[in-house]
Amino acid sequence: MQLADPSYLAPGRFVDSDHPAVVAFARESVGGATTDREKAARLFRAVRERPRYDPYSITRNPDDYVASRQLEKTSAYCIPKAVLLAAAARAVGLPARLGFADVTNHLSSPKLHEVLGTDLFVFHGFTEVWVDGKPYKLTSAFNSALCEKFGVATLDFDPANPEDAVLQPFDGKGRKYMEYVEDRGRYLDLPFEEIMNAFDVAYPKMMGALGRDNAVDTRDEAFQTA
Repeated sequence: MQLADPSYLAPGRFVDSDHPAVVAFARESVGGATTDREKAARLFRAVRERPRYDPYSITRNPDDYVASRQLEKTSAYCIPKAVLLAAAARAVGLPARLGFADVTNHLSSPKLHEVLGTDLFVFHGFTEVWVDGKPYKLTSAFNSALCEKFGVATLDFDPANPEDAVLQPFDGKGRKYMEYVEDRGRYLDLPFEEIMNAFDVAYPKMMGALGRDNAVDTRDEAFQTA
């Protein structure tokens, strides 16, 4: 058993687990669950599906990364969704923190590759949640409709047989899908400036457009209906 630090239950600037909207969302999502495993599973599924995944929703506005703000949106990308899951977990007494890693997306859409200029996703966000004295990595980024569209299995957390729910290494045809290449560490709250600096280095074209007028072209059929 690995005891979680008490600070993994405390609210933060971005992981605002004490916000009334987050508390209400978390309590509604866990419903009548009586075990921590079932609570974690229900929270994971709720955040996985809402908001839906949109890789073009990156902004430079720190307020857009606050957990409670995600409940006002219809779409978000992996980092804000990880923040929401961490906040929701803490709101119902499950210790949680944020984790980040660089991953290679072998099946990125042509449009997304053009916008990013690379198939490397830096600071991919996930949530580490403590259940029964053990931390589990939960990646709530990709909603089920998107997974179906790209031909990959939808990630889930099975309370009867709990395991890490991390990005799929292969799609349904056995082709490479996601590959973890570098661990970026664990954080109590979102390291916003560190992430923005890393994005500036990795995605100069996209971040340059954001710096001028937030004018990233988001017309990508691969993500429009999922």
